[in-house]
Amino acid sequence: MLRDGERVSPLELFFDLVFVLAITQCTALMAEDPTWRGIARGLVVLGLLWWSWVGYAWLTSVVDPDEGGVRLVLFAAMAALLVTSLCVPDAYGDLGPTMAIAYGSVRAAHIVLFVLASRDDPGLRHSVVGLGVSTAVGVTILVAGSLLDSDARLALWVTALAFDMAGPLVIDTSGWRLVAGHFAERHGLIIIVALGESIVAIGVGAEAGVDGGVIAAAIFGIAIACAFWWAYFDVAALAVARRLAEIEPAQARNEPARDGFSYLHLPMVAAVVLVALGMKSTLAHVGDPLAWETAAALGGGAALYLLAQVAFKARALGAISAARLGTACALVVVVPIARHVDALVTVALIGALMWLLIAFESVRYAEGRDRTRHPEVASGAG
Repeated sequence: MLRDGERVSPLELFFDLVFVLAITQCTALMAEDPTWRGIARGLVVLGLLWWSWVGYAWLTSVVDPDEGGVRLVLFAAMAALLVTSLCVPDAYGDLGPTMAIAYGSVRAAHIVLFVLASRDDPGLRHSVVGLGVSTAVGVTILVAGSLLDSDARLALWVTALAFDMAGPLVIDTSGWRLVAGHFAERHGLIIIVALGESIVAIGVGAEAGVDGGVIAAAIFGIAIACAFWWAYFDVAALAVARRLAEIEPAQARNEPARDGFSYLHLPMVAAVVLVALGMKSTLAHVGDPLAWETAAALGGGAALYLLAQVAFKARALGAISAARLGTACALVVVVPIARHVDALVTVALIGALMWLLIAFESVRYAEGRDRTRHPEVASGAG
């Protein structure tokens, strides 16, 4: 039943496909009400869904998902997550209680599998009990909030999310078992899933028709998505995964993994969803200035993505990227500009800033980049 090997399994990839729908539904929820309040509501639901996914990333780093009854329980969790995702567009309406109960089922299946996996491991069992308590309280608050009206529901769901996410900060983390390569790869794949949502948003935004402006905006949009991919996968993901695997003893990996992946990947995924929201509005109104909310989603989302990566590298590698900090500040400045220029110009500015950063880093850190990407060559040369 315990995991043997570092590669992500086909069943885990299959499980993540349901999370694709969850991300898409969060974007749709915000697009239905693209106000500050609507965006906040969508981000809270995204946070809840993210925390449920994170639990399974930790679980399948311990348990082989293809063994015994684990596969069947994961199938059941997928069904519950699917129902949760279907309810997202009406999460603050009549389907709120249904979503909360389905979400609770997803979390319950996770805890049950962890309990089974820890039956011969007292250290893991101790950590699982603490997680089970924080999960039960968080889900109870969530279900209670689903019975209230919209604004009160939002407030209680924020409380549920904060309580649930705070659990791993106070429970004993020494009992967790972590396969570094698997854990890093799983989170990298979920970044790709999120980036896929930005591409879907381009397609949805272009449904009104395709002309020269829409084609140009779509090209700039895919350029931004490609820059996001490069900023994460070219060096950062490789370096952090390698560093995580080097930490000894294995238990010492738990806190860096929790902070760098479970916590700091949430703002990355949220940033991609925000940019997807901005792109959807841009494609629908290429020749008009963006509203404050969608301008903040687009420019602010790109800035948030870089800031989360700065924090990610700082936590794992102890390095601060001044270039990324500077580019994030420039992206924030784009937000008020977006109120006075065509949406197409805004997307072009964001794309240009992202690719200027990529070009600068590729030249400025070329030697270190080669060492990270081709360690066998560097080792041979040494």
